[in-house]
Amino acid sequence: MTYVLAIDIGGTKLAAALVDEEGAVLRSATRPTPGEQVMAALGGLVDEVTGDGPAPVAVGIGCAGPLDRGTVSPVNMPSWRRFPLRDEVRALTGLPTVLAGDAQCMALGEHWLGAGRGSSALLGVVVSTGIGGGLVIGGRPLLGPTGNAGHVGHMTVDPYGERCECGGRGCVERYASGPNMTRWALENGWRPGAEHPETARPDARMLARDAADGDPVAVAAFERGATALAGMIASTAAAAEVSTVVVGGGVSGAGPVLFEPLARALDDVGGLAFVRAVRVRPTTLGVRAGLAGAAKLAWDYSRSAS
Repeated sequence: MTYVLAIDIGGTKLAAALVDEEGAVLRSATRPTPGEQVMAALGGLVDEVTGDGPAPVAVGIGCAGPLDRGTVSPVNMPSWRRFPLRDEVRALTGLPTVLAGDAQCMALGEHWLGAGRGSSALLGVVVSTGIGGGLVIGGRPLLGPTGNAGHVGHMTVDPYGERCECGGRGCVERYASGPNMTRWALENGWRPGAEHPETARPDARMLARDAADGDPVAVAAFERGATALAGMIASTAAAAEVSTVVVGGGVSGAGPVLFEPLARALDDVGGLAFVRAVRVRPTTLGVRAGLAGAAKLAWDYSRSAS
């Protein structure tokens, strides 16, 4: 039995696993992401996972972006700017190493083992503190020249809309990410319900609970976010003939509060028959999707190199 080493790097957590060709995990481990000395922590994690076990044949990495030909500059990891992650991990392990964005890996993982299995053209969307995405076309991830294809959170859905944190205007993320839906709700009179602890900071989880209970501002915040997501999905489907969309990330846990207005909005904005044919599904792998995609990335890379 042979294995690859899958690594998933986020702003709060580092994860690694040994994964076989069928997607089964032999062993895995996680550690908090430190503010500094991230590579030292990652080296310890790799040692823990590989240890005295079988030697992996390749490494796949999913990391928050933006990326640039093997370097990373994650917004939520200020100690890394144009950090040569691919080369550093290759030096650490001595193995063939391939890198992709974390949302690209989520999409690939869902296509391989999850809700997008078998789709000929899949869009994976992560709706969380930000919005990320990845495309898998004909069974292969679409990474782009610098590794940034699939940045759907920064597609413009309203050219006259709000200025986004990225510097653009009317981006999906400004309307549909968890913090931005919460911000808009608070600006428009939402106050978390009595069941929420008074000391807790308002967030998308509280907003989802209140929307489920019928709070009109909370409901409107999710409808506004869902409409932005629908515009992005319809545009991506029109450009790439996407047939399946898998939605994950923390905000996707809101369930019907998000998915019901999203279905209505897609029905409203979709025109062409192939755009209206898109099927939207919630993630089935959840937080495991990123590691699964990193493993598939490594397997495909190792086979192409052999």
